[in-house]
Amino acid sequence: MSWMSKVMGAAPFMVMIIVECVEVGLSTLSKAAMVKGMSNFVFIVYYNALGTLILLPVFLYNIFRGKGVRLTFSLLYKFFLLGLIGICLLQICAYTGINYSSPTLAAAIGNLIPVFTFILAVILRMEILDLRNPSSQAKCIGTIVAISGAMVVTLYKGPPLITQTPSDASSNKLLSMPSKWTLGGLLLAITSLLSSTGNILQTATAKECPDELTLVFFYSLFGTLQSAAVSIFLESDSNKWVLHHKIEIIAIVYAAVTTTVFRNTVITWCLREKGPVYVVTYKPLAIVIAMIMGLAFLGDNLYLGSVVGSVAITAGFYSVIWGQAREKDDLAAKSIGKLESSCNQSTPLL
Repeated sequence: MSWMSKVMGAAPFMVMIIVECVEVGLSTLSKAAMVKGMSNFVFIVYYNALGTLILLPVFLYNIFRGKGVRLTFSLLYKFFLLGLIGICLLQICAYTGINYSSPTLAAAIGNLIPVFTFILAVILRMEILDLRNPSSQAKCIGTIVAISGAMVVTLYKGPPLITQTPSDASSNKLLSMPSKWTLGGLLLAITSLLSSTGNILQTATAKECPDELTLVFFYSLFGTLQSAAVSIFLESDSNKWVLHHKIEIIAIVYAAVTTTVFRNTVITWCLREKGPVYVVTYKPLAIVIAMIMGLAFLGDNLYLGSVVGSVAITAGFYSVIWGQAREKDDLAAKSIGKLESSCNQSTPLL
């Protein structure tokens, strides 16, 4: 029993690491498909539609077994808002921003998500912020350190430590900036705010809807319909809706399986179990994962800035995790103390 409890306790940690790996792969693969000419609007509609079709048999199976969730107007309204914020608006901004800039900039600006989420969670009283408490101090400091480390990895390279390809003269620049780089960065910043808002809303919805697959199915269904209505208007060229390259099909299938089905399901579960701040704590790890994947599979060089930034991200990440664990222990101790106090008060004096 102790072994099983340890495994279940480590499950959120393991699945969130996998989610960040999946998202880094998706950003790179979608960018490759868009470079080949695939419209970002077409990509969003197709992969969400495919993911919804994959989820449909599971949803119907739950209904036939009598395990379906009773749908209320409140739930349907929340599903509609989730689809609007988390798919329609967020993904249009995200993939348009990536198309105008790069996955590297997307990963860097994505580190604004923990900041936005933490602020919203504190405002909505979903997180406790008491700067006199060591756990709150650890979470605040860890978030700042992790984000700072992610920006160091992205914006500063420094001298190469491991050279696999010839270093270029512009090693201290982020990237050569394309014509719509600024607009892409603005859209990615809006994406971060939408993602934080979506996480807060999804946490509240997950508490009302106990079945993750039902939530994700309707979330994807509404998002697909909304994004299709917008994309048909924005992408009127019928030729753009025809897939011409194998990489486009691979990107759509990969996104449908790993994002619409897997990521959305486990994120919903983690949001219910751990809360929105815990989920977005892992976001700065995307920079480290992107660096490791580039070093291992793309022959990229390893620079001093990457090492320094990665150490800072790791330190900040563990600081937040420690703060979460300390806060949980403090709440448990307070609950036990209140229980013992009430028992003592109810015990008659002899």
